[in-house]
Amino acid sequence: MLFETIAKIIAERTGCDVSSVKPESTFAELGIDSLDTVELLMSLEDEIGMEIELDQKVTTVDDLVKFVESKKQD
Repeated sequence: MLFETIAKIIAERTGCDVSSVKPESTFAELGIDSLDTVELLMSLEDEIGMEIELDQKVTTVDDLVKFVESKKQD
């Protein structure tokens, strides 16, 4: 479910089709730069109702999913 939420936000931000967002997709491949990443995180926080303090480098969509899931368990 978290992956689908992130994929939907990425598709909305980039204009790509949601089905083209894969777990192994890198943010660079999707055309997401550092500013877009910050805005993506803000949208994700609103969507899941949780504050996300990104304190490690995430390169792929799956990296972000795993990072957020680890923070949910804290």
